Amino acid sequence: MDTPALRIRRVGIDTWRENVAYLHRNCPVVRAAGFQALAKVAVRANGKTIAAVLNVVDDDRIVEACELGLSEDAFARLQVAEGHDVQVAHAEAPASIAALHRKIAGERLDRADLFALIQDVAQARYSKIELAAFVVATHQTGLDRDEVWHLTEAMISVGRRLDWGTQVRGGPVVDKHCIGGIPGNRTSMLVVPIVTAHGMLCPKTSSRAITSPAGTADTMEVLAEVALPFEKLAAIVRETNGCLAWGGTADLSPADDILISVERPLALDSPGQMVASILSKKIAAGSTHLVLDIPMGPSAKVRSMAEAQRLKKLFEFVAGRLNLQLDAVISDGSQPIGSGIGPVLEARDVMRVLRNDPAAPADLRQKALLLAGRMIEFDPDVRGGDGWRIARDILESGRALAQMQAIIEAQGRRTQPPALGEMTHEVLAEAGGTVQSIDNLRLARIARLAGAPQVPGAGVDLLVKVGDSVAAGQALYRLHAQYETDLRFARDLARKDSGYRLGTAHDGDRPGEAEAA
Repeated sequence: MDTPALRIRRVGIDTWRENVAYLHRNCPVVRAAGFQALAKVAVRANGKTIAAVLNVVDDDRIVEACELGLSEDAFARLQVAEGHDVQVAHAEAPASIAALHRKIAGERLDRADLFALIQDVAQARYSKIELAAFVVATHQTGLDRDEVWHLTEAMISVGRRLDWGTQVRGGPVVDKHCIGGIPGNRTSMLVVPIVTAHGMLCPKTSSRAITSPAGTADTMEVLAEVALPFEKLAAIVRETNGCLAWGGTADLSPADDILISVERPLALDSPGQMVASILSKKIAAGSTHLVLDIPMGPSAKVRSMAEAQRLKKLFEFVAGRLNLQLDAVISDGSQPIGSGIGPVLEARDVMRVLRNDPAAPADLRQKALLLAGRMIEFDPDVRGGDGWRIARDILESGRALAQMQAIIEAQGRRTQPPALGEMTHEVLAEAGGTVQSIDNLRLARIARLAGAPQVPGAGVDLLVKVGDSVAAGQALYRLHAQYETDLRFARDLARKDSGYRLGTAHDGDRPGEAEAA
């Protein structure tokens, strides 16, 4: 039976992809219905029902005794005006809860299980506690390749899909994605203007950083708007051939965005979830051809060639089942790519490459040309092996820069881009020698403590790379921060371990590019 009606109060709290309701402890409904904190409740108004996690409060400045407070997410999902009457009842368990319990127990889920589970995830019927249980279970017990295939299908099914129809006239819709884990690896922001200047369609949507100091969307946001609604995103691609947008506002694979909101604080990125996340977004964006970058290195997500090959084969299996042509490249992930780690610093590197600036990082330029060349070779009119040369000519001629400027204007140029953090600290070499290795994870953590990506101008500016000779007391990298506390945290961590390993020139060979596979 429903409880008496309560008035909605919009509580200005961002609960990040979770519906949260607030009731006062003295509310008669709390006592009569036996509600407890963290219980799941059903909130009904105007024929619409949402599930929410209940928080019980004692402060009537948040909600009064006859009010129901709703978080920003819950208020937006219910779609009624503040002050509207609502009814609250105990929520029924999601229909797929039995499948979730079986996965927690280590059992295999079939296609119907995963479709039902992802439907409930997309409808916000699960709390973050329950979502965390699913993420941890799939990380611990894994997903077999059929489960990953069906999970990807399910994620695609609950969102919108872009259809480019006659615009491509049967030609490929291309995209590029990196599995992540390498700081500074902003090749997408170079690849997209190069391949779209060639005339190919490339609707690039990206997530924000999960465990890294910056994602493509975070870095592009330094230059332009990235939170583009579905219709605007489609219009920009039709106008310019491409985009560099955040996928979260386009409603492409929305269940993935909800799962990412749990994966981020847990710092988990299991292979099965990774494959489903990446491929669901690409297929929802209408892509037919994908170049996938799998960096491999001692401090990358993928540590060995055997692991890289296993992941490559899983991507190829799922992509094949979903009619997506995939070209996977296993690349060198032994150190950060480029010089900057953090949104503003990485945007600086990208624009230097596009402007053919002598200060542009050579490794970022070369890797972007390699990947862009592979994408251009999806063009049936391009001979195999010619892609790199075409990509280089587009970059050196200035056409890629002009194309990037067109995409920035179409998405909405930032009139006041964020500045580089003015508070700095240089991390110095304790002794002289040759840089033998750089720990990607350590540098990423230091950059995050400095404030990235939440503070766009924060991060790490690398001054030397693997193979460079340094003298005792020479700066290895410079920290940038906006707040003194952030700078202190990052400085203290760097003081314990800079992430750099120095030795004599014969202690180890400079890592070369991993062989493209």
